[in-house]
Amino acid sequence: MDKSFIKFFEDSVKQNWDLPAFTDYQGTTLTYADVARKIEKIHIIFEKTGIQKGDKIALIGKNSSTWAVAFIATVSYGAVLVPILHDFKPDNVHHIVNHSDARVLFAGDSIWENLNESHMRGVKCIISLTDFSILHENTPFSVKEIRNKVKELFEEKYPNGLTPQMISYHKDQPEELALINYTSGTSGFSKGVMLPYRSLWSNMVFAKGVIPLKPGDNMVSILPLAHAYGAAFEFLFQFTVGCHIHFLTRTPSPKIILDAFAEIRPRVVLAVPLIIEKIYRKSVLDALKRPSLRILLKVPIIDRRILNKIKQKLTKVFGDNFIEVIIGGAALNPEVELFLRNIGFRYTVGYGMTECGPIITYDSWKTNRLHSPGKVVVNMEIKIDSPDPENVVGEILVKGANVMLGYYKNEEATKQVFDADGWLHTGDLGVIDKDGYLYIKGRSKNMILGASGQNIYPEEIEARINNLSFVQESLVVEQNKKLIALIFPDFDAADKAGYSNEDLERVIETNRVEINKVLPSFCQITKVKLYPEEFEKTPKKSIKRFLYQLSQN
Repeated sequence: MDKSFIKFFEDSVKQNWDLPAFTDYQGTTLTYADVARKIEKIHIIFEKTGIQKGDKIALIGKNSSTWAVAFIATVSYGAVLVPILHDFKPDNVHHIVNHSDARVLFAGDSIWENLNESHMRGVKCIISLTDFSILHENTPFSVKEIRNKVKELFEEKYPNGLTPQMISYHKDQPEELALINYTSGTSGFSKGVMLPYRSLWSNMVFAKGVIPLKPGDNMVSILPLAHAYGAAFEFLFQFTVGCHIHFLTRTPSPKIILDAFAEIRPRVVLAVPLIIEKIYRKSVLDALKRPSLRILLKVPIIDRRILNKIKQKLTKVFGDNFIEVIIGGAALNPEVELFLRNIGFRYTVGYGMTECGPIITYDSWKTNRLHSPGKVVVNMEIKIDSPDPENVVGEILVKGANVMLGYYKNEEATKQVFDADGWLHTGDLGVIDKDGYLYIKGRSKNMILGASGQNIYPEEIEARINNLSFVQESLVVEQNKKLIALIFPDFDAADKAGYSNEDLERVIETNRVEINKVLPSFCQITKVKLYPEEFEKTPKKSIKRFLYQLSQN
């Protein structure tokens, strides 16, 4: 069996040449042939600019057809892609570009406006995601000139036009580095997850085995493509099948998402719990609270009819054409999941992490079990670090083709997550029943999963807070899916400044607003709570986080 990830791309382009590949929602459409031509032109720019196989190429922007083209052009050339979340702040972007040793940066114009090229001196050129024009160059020759001649150079290379038979991409090797996916943007906290081609290949093999899509099927891309979950299962898998992928190209508000579902009627829906829970509250919960309906729901026959109508309404919300709704990226509210189960809604919950590119466990909506994210997927192994894995909670350990090579330029962090036998320690806690179904019981790490599946590292936010005036120490915890900062103030400094408690609260609240201006949207501090005494600590002087996390929930 050919274990080449890029071969999936090559075959799909050849087989689906005339089919629509990408559409920017309510905008232009590219066929697979159009995508192939754009890829060849980008390859020409890479070649003439001196980009070598294995060079790092960074990519930042909102979901769009040009983002997808840049992704495929990079890996099919044999370069290493560095996708960056578009809501990272400029300093975060500069750090990632430099830390990854990126030679080229693809950037959306709105993001480029806030970047400073002088802070990224290793970059040879910056390319616009609007039209692939050259925004900046740092070479002894003119990249802009190359870009201006690319049509002419393409015609020289393919005088009779590009045909499917001419498509020939980079021949990848299983252990070869394909992507570096950064889990955080801040220096000192960022970990560049190194995903080899075998991980991407294995994730595609899994998807092809469980999701029966076919060429021409519609897909709506709403999750951030720089995140492993969205990239693998809203874009890469669908492209290898020959699907028609619709990119929203804007911030996916609930209204835009639902309008797109109704119009496009996707065959598979990927969602994070936040979207599902919002739709549940808006479309279901308010109706269930009506006194008349609550009475009728107590009558068994009427109860089933009402639930069937709710199921039909909810199914229509997602376009009424989907095989299943796959939920991942964070934990789903148990009450919402129980309701979906009771009405027979076609949903399933998966489990994964960036370090596995991302899938670890999954099960079809037809056989999945309540509150379980399924069983271990093909090419992977899983075990619980516990004397009794069925009954005693332990850390979830994984091994297999999906697992990363390690963290880029961070041997210490790599050694911390891999044990001597090659098992990756996920930092999550769980049990596995006798049938192999995983049940997640919590997290052993401090990382907080954002509502849309983003990794939030409280330490990096606390580091900023602790630098503020009148702050002794701080803790960032999650409460009702929002971030709360618990602060033990420097009362002595406040007294010397002549501040009352009310003055102190005002100053710290002002500081909260200022800090939020430099934090990504998913790391915003919603509220500050002042603590009258020092936080309780371990003998090693680490704050006992679990005491305060429990008190907030």
